Amino acid sequence: YGLEALTNWRNLALGFTIIFLVRLNGLLYIINTVAVDDIVEAARKRIVPAALLFLAFFLGFIISLLVSDGYAVDYETGIISTLNYKYLQNFIDMPLVSIFFITGTAVVLYGIIISSFRGSFKGIWFTGTGTVLVVFSLFLVAGFNGTSFYPSSYDLQSSITIYNASSSQFTLKTMMYFSFIIPVIFTYVWYAWNAISDKKITAEEMEGGGHKY
Repeated sequence: YGLEALTNWRNLALGFTIIFLVRLNGLLYIINTVAVDDIVEAARKRIVPAALLFLAFFLGFIISLLVSDGYAVDYETGIISTLNYKYLQNFIDMPLVSIFFITGTAVVLYGIIISSFRGSFKGIWFTGTGTVLVVFSLFLVAGFNGTSFYPSSYDLQSSITIYNASSSQFTLKTMMYFSFIIPVIFTYVWYAWNAISDKKITAEEMEGGGHKY
């Protein structure tokens, strides 16, 4: 029933990575949007502990991913088999994805450093952008280059790939149209968050009732 995934320590490492990354981005968002010194300073003090826990689980997950077996799909027969260092090979075979991943990781670290050690209020813009790049690159590594993105531990040949998950022409057309609007979505998200964060939240605003949208 899929519950065996809970016993896989790599899945747990990824889950804790996401938890502490969300916490980290939340702290940086507070620093960027709240105009109350005590709250901002309290958030800054929590950056380093959250960042260290995030990096510990993140590095554990990435190292495990690079040295582990992956699930390769034969283009001609459709047979799925395990392959040594498959995900590492995906990074090598797709250099643009590797650039996305390395750049995203570096940008996240830069946002953490300038917020914690340089007193910057703009760290969320770097960690947010870096998070998108890293997650996007991991999605590509998990499913592109002849890889099963949802392997089955019960029946390997029942694993889900891009090929059997996108079998109909309607699905393929839908995915194609969606891929065209992704840049529009990113632009809208950036515009919306920029508009929301244009004016910092004050103590008076937090003490007052009602919504401030």
